[in-house]
Amino acid sequence: MKKIFLVLMGACMLCGANAQVVKQDEPALVYYSPKTSISLDFKYTVETFEPGIYASYAEAMLGATDAVKENKKEYALKSVQITTSTSTDYDRPHKVTAEGGIPMLLTINGKGLLTGYNVPMAQEKKAASNIYNSTREKDKPKTMQNRIAPYPEDVLKAATPMAQAHEVAKQIFHLRETRMYLLNGEVEHAPADGEAMKLVLAELDKQEQALTELFMGKRSKKICHKHVSLNPEQADKLYFFSDENGFTDAENVDADTIKVALKAQKQTLMPPAVTGKKQKAPALSQIVYNLPGSCDVNVLYKGRVMNKRTISVAQFGVDVPLSKDLFTGANLPVIVFDEKTGNIKSISK
Repeated sequence: MKKIFLVLMGACMLCGANAQVVKQDEPALVYYSPKTSISLDFKYTVETFEPGIYASYAEAMLGATDAVKENKKEYALKSVQITTSTSTDYDRPHKVTAEGGIPMLLTINGKGLLTGYNVPMAQEKKAASNIYNSTREKDKPKTMQNRIAPYPEDVLKAATPMAQAHEVAKQIFHLRETRMYLLNGEVEHAPADGEAMKLVLAELDKQEQALTELFMGKRSKKICHKHVSLNPEQADKLYFFSDENGFTDAENVDADTIKVALKAQKQTLMPPAVTGKKQKAPALSQIVYNLPGSCDVNVLYKGRVMNKRTISVAQFGVDVPLSKDLFTGANLPVIVFDEKTGNIKSISK
């Protein structure tokens, strides 16, 4: 973060009710108010079902009644996170000139947002060397995946799918018997130690699972995300989610509605209290801070609130000039501004 002095040489700049005009060739330091956007991160799962080639024989040959019979996917909406992101509001520029009567010691970040006044320059941290971790997932050596053992000759010679399924079922039961004999110590040439036994049992389990999937099918689940960015000033937003298709459109009759309800709370300045004596208005500086407004965000799905949050919204705020008296005396104030909202975080002298 560095103190930046900008000299704007272009045409005049205006902004709405808080117009700031920078004349051509006028030396001025210009910064902008922040702008807030709403970010939604929907988390959902996708479960995929794939039938095995012998699914129709699962109950008769393995006694299983829950085999996967068709290809399908099931979607389930799990949660939503509400966060904010900050950008630059180019419709709200502010200028500070030498004629303003105070030292121009503003700190402005790369987005043009005010972050401090008279803030001591922090020593730049030496960038840590970017050393690649040799154990990163993509760099790890790939181990040979277990493959299903070749079908025995009886399976290959079977004339019909039913006969093949029968031979595969016999191989599954043979694997189970072998495991039982190992565990009961009824094998003549048993593994020499416990670690070897674990490896043998694990291999038997993998072989059985691979063959059983030919009857029971495969089930897999993955976590997915849908990211949405919203303007707090827009109306309520509707999305649609189906257990069969995930995020979809309003035409899908099986979809349930996700309603994002937005309620803006714009900031207003209260007029000063009226007293018996007339008070002289304080002289104002060219440095302003932003009193942000807010927005209530509620995400509703299937009649329940998935998440709700009240967020600060910079563009719903009002600009408040700091008094010139703050900048008088031998010690100038140290002011830290919140770059997300434009509000004051701290003042010290």
